[in-house]
Amino acid sequence: MRYREGELPDPSNPYTEGMHAMLAVSIFLALLIGCVLLFLGLKGKKLWLTVWSGGLIVFSIAYLFYSYVLT
Repeated sequence: MRYREGELPDPSNPYTEGMHAMLAVSIFLALLIGCVLLFLGLKGKKLWLTVWSGGLIVFSIAYLFYSYVLT
């Protein structure tokens, strides 16, 4: 990230809104992928896929909740 000459970065907000939006889209995509994999794990009766995709869903929701509700 570059700053204009003579402009100092804001230490309280090191990331721009664009970075935050890209991360939110990535987490939302992970949530969708987790839902698809959970369905496939349940349909195929694969315990490891069900557990891992369930964890992906839980952590994605937790991050989005923390990011948008608690901050």
